Amino acid sequence: MNNTTLQLKIKQRLNKLASNDYDNIECWQIVEAFNKAQIQWVRRQLIGMNAEKQGDEQTTRKIDDLQNLLKEIPIQVTQKQLYVESDLLPSDYLQFKRINAYGKKDCCENPMDLFVGYLAEEENVPILLQNDLKKPSFEWGETFCTLVGDKVRIYNNNEFDVVDVSLMYYREPLKIQIQNCVDPYTLATSTADVECEFQDNIVEVLIDNAVQVLAGDIESMNQYSIANNSSEVNT
Repeated sequence: MNNTTLQLKIKQRLNKLASNDYDNIECWQIVEAFNKAQIQWVRRQLIGMNAEKQGDEQTTRKIDDLQNLLKEIPIQVTQKQLYVESDLLPSDYLQFKRINAYGKKDCCENPMDLFVGYLAEEENVPILLQNDLKKPSFEWGETFCTLVGDKVRIYNNNEFDVVDVSLMYYREPLKIQIQNCVDPYTLATSTADVECEFQDNIVEVLIDNAVQVLAGDIESMNQYSIANNSSEVNT
């Protein structure tokens, strides 16, 4: 959906019929409200705070809705005492999905596919390292990882090398921009339109969410209630 249509739809839902009461809303306010609506909607889908109580990849619909936000990148790791640690997570990081890695040892010529089974809680690390069934094992090709200080830790007990590591994660949705509008995040004037990357059927839901944000800002409770009900039913 292009940004001209998006702005018209938002104003249409804020204004009483033919009143044009809120046509004085500036473009940067629409940009800020829509981008806020995007991130709120995505977070609700990921954790299952929606009408169906379904998180990411629990249904074909959720896979379809969120697949364009999945991203895989190679990451560099450095050996510490009991684990390897990555560089800082990317700036567009939103939620962890999985780690892909290989294990390497002097006894074996070729690196072995390493199954990083799950993202563990940091408080459970001492227990996991003492558990024969869950501690890092080159022979079984299994280990676990944690997130600390915006970095990934993959445990190996310093018994084998962890190589060819890649991180799969959900990134933040691209922020829309409206040409010749002052970007509320950078205070720079946008030189080109950046349209919403989601399909139009999702954009319609995001418009209701953006209207809800704007209606709350201008204390328009009727529009807030209508937009809130519509966005809850359609997410």
